[in-house]
Amino acid sequence: MHPVLRPALLRLALLATATCASPLAIAQNATLGSLLDEPQSAGLGGLVRVEASPYKGADQRVDLLPLYLYEGDRFFLRSNSAGIKLTQREDRGLELFVERRLEGYPEDETPPILDGMRPRNSEADLGVRLYWKHDAHSLDLTVRQDISNTSKGSEVRSAYGYIWRGEGWALQPVLSLQWRSAKLNDYYFGVEQDEADIPRPAYAAGSGLDVTAGLYGRRRVLQNWSVLGGAYLTRHSSAIRNSPLAKDDVQWGTMLGASYDFGNGDVAWHKPQTPTWVKVFYGRDSADGCHMIKIMTFSCTRLNSDDPTDIWGVHIGRPFVSRLNGWPMDLVGYVGLLRHEERGIQPDAWQIDAYMKAFYYGFPWSHRVDTRIGFGFGLSYAERVPHTEVESQARRERNTSKLLNYLDPSIDVSVGDIIGNPRLHDLYLGVGISHRSGIFGSARMLGTVDGGSNYIYVYLEGAL
Repeated sequence: MHPVLRPALLRLALLATATCASPLAIAQNATLGSLLDEPQSAGLGGLVRVEASPYKGADQRVDLLPLYLYEGDRFFLRSNSAGIKLTQREDRGLELFVERRLEGYPEDETPPILDGMRPRNSEADLGVRLYWKHDAHSLDLTVRQDISNTSKGSEVRSAYGYIWRGEGWALQPVLSLQWRSAKLNDYYFGVEQDEADIPRPAYAAGSGLDVTAGLYGRRRVLQNWSVLGGAYLTRHSSAIRNSPLAKDDVQWGTMLGASYDFGNGDVAWHKPQTPTWVKVFYGRDSADGCHMIKIMTFSCTRLNSDDPTDIWGVHIGRPFVSRLNGWPMDLVGYVGLLRHEERGIQPDAWQIDAYMKAFYYGFPWSHRVDTRIGFGFGLSYAERVPHTEVESQARRERNTSKLLNYLDPSIDVSVGDIIGNPRLHDLYLGVGISHRSGIFGSARMLGTVDGGSNYIYVYLEGAL
């Protein structure tokens, strides 16, 4: 991973991300990028989707999909997928990506047909996408393969879309075909011999072709906000419909959400005068029950003394928006590495964090001692689930995930202002919280995890 990412950002609205919300719609589809109308922006948001489960007796699934929207000249992050642009032209392009497949057995309430079955979990796919665009038409082809040793299956997807645009709105119907390999279908819809019983005979699913038709749209409301929505229908292949686990009908899904566009700032990443922020930090996990809100309100700041673990790391940031809407607030995008020192409890491991952080500095005393309160929001991927999460989730008999939501609240002051040295004005000393969570078990993208970890850390951050 490169230590500093310097591309200009592209705002992704509904169709580049909403389709990623559905495991059976067109995930990671460049066709949908045709809805984008401003190429120098970024955003954050969320979608709530409701879809019919493909499994017999399972309730409708209500799921939250956080939208982390980042795209540069070479690197992009589109909610549950990230990748590199190998080639890019106005009318066509080629991309390499990794995507979390949002598929698997229900984890909140298991239907009777799945009782006694070994869980089928989400997987990580490596894929290549080739896309073409001409006027309002778009065509997309992707090939992907499981790289997480989960299903070991593969998939080929093709899609066609057409865009209607108006003042502040865009609408796109999309038709896609998804060929799924036998290994992929059998993992999610097959029944092994030792899992078979009377209502659930052994079944080996073969390969097959699914068809999905969807309609997605975006409507801008206010200056920086957009409302997102969509609906889709999927007809599964007979290899899936004939499974004793699956419903023999069309699967439907709807989604509704909103996104905030950071695109109207005074400072852009690519400008040479824009500083690069470097933050170095060290911290320790908080005591049991000392969660983020308690730490932020100073009602609990105890550290773990039973089996403590440490973190240290470096985060690199570049300002994206200066004085948002004229307020004393800046937005800075960060990416960096964090090291978990597990003190022999389990092997040490690395963690990658990527997030957008807002800093407020409009305090009455800031002209004397510059003070910033910050809050970051993004994604965190751990090479190994940290021990503090493994332990706390095991006590509550809940699952864990390497990929979780990342929050980073902090407060700092200017070292130069404190010691009276103007040359060190842009060097800050502060304290923060490194927080990983699954958003209360509401997001399948994050492994439906209800829980996480909190590390209280101290840091120095300076502008280069």
